Amino acid sequence: MEQPRQPSRDFVGRMSWDDFRLVRAICESGSLTGAAEALGVNHSTVFRRLANLEALIGVKLFERHRSGYTPTPPGEEILAISERWADDVAALSRMLMGCSHSPAGELRITTNDTLLIHLLTPLFAGFRREYPNIQLEILLANQPLNLSKRDADIAIRATDNPPETLVGRRLSTMAWAVYGRRADFGDRQPGEAELAQADWVSMNDHFGAMKAVRYAHAMSASGKPVYRVNSVLGLAEAVEAGIGIGPLPCFIADAKPALRRLTPPNPDFSTSLWLLTHPDLRRSVRVRAFLDYAASDVTRLRPFLEGEERQVSAA
Repeated sequence: MEQPRQPSRDFVGRMSWDDFRLVRAICESGSLTGAAEALGVNHSTVFRRLANLEALIGVKLFERHRSGYTPTPPGEEILAISERWADDVAALSRMLMGCSHSPAGELRITTNDTLLIHLLTPLFAGFRREYPNIQLEILLANQPLNLSKRDADIAIRATDNPPETLVGRRLSTMAWAVYGRRADFGDRQPGEAELAQADWVSMNDHFGAMKAVRYAHAMSASGKPVYRVNSVLGLAEAVEAGIGIGPLPCFIADAKPALRRLTPPNPDFSTSLWLLTHPDLRRSVRVRAFLDYAASDVTRLRPFLEGEERQVSAA
């Protein structure tokens, strides 16, 4: 029987950062295919690199099961080292970013599709005109990214509970009201009894903590809206298509000539718009440039965000 290969005495010195990244990618995905996608290589490359690494170390790093790859104790140790290493590299990156003296380089900003389409794209265009040496990368995600690990440099979020690990500025309140089609209601103001008989649309259960969502469920005659969606953009489209009435952010719905408010803005539905970054990045020249520019630009739009009606001509 072939004896297991013994590790060389200097195997630690011969391991590279790519070896640690390989182990981490397999642990996170649970498969060689997922690790290959995360690392931008093919399956055979990951298989070969793992075999070479295990031969170098002289121990198995993963148990192969039908459900996927599970790290052995040595594999878990390498994973822990890679995570500490990644945290140190991210901290160094944040420190170096803060040492720049001119607003130049790449800036990664995370937000959601609703804010991007209805508020932020013109802001980003204006910022690029003023700071042409800064390149923007926009990451759309409804869940917070890890700013500590430089998944993004700045987060723009509608929330009443920003993470305590981040610092930033509260830019505005974002008002919500109930909207319906102008063609269905004309200029008359429907009473609560009429609203209760209407079909309602709402965000789905994933957003069940929102008071606007709970209100839509309570107002629905059947106790459940006829149409639910996990996107504010989709919700606005549903109201505009006549599927039903429902609560929407005023700055989005007021810009649609086919829609009109059926109720005044409800303070209980409102959320706050936050501009957030990691404490280590707030002294970065390009981060500070964006924070200042965005705060100034949003200030002029604050009346509409807070519910002041725009004069929009009907189509």
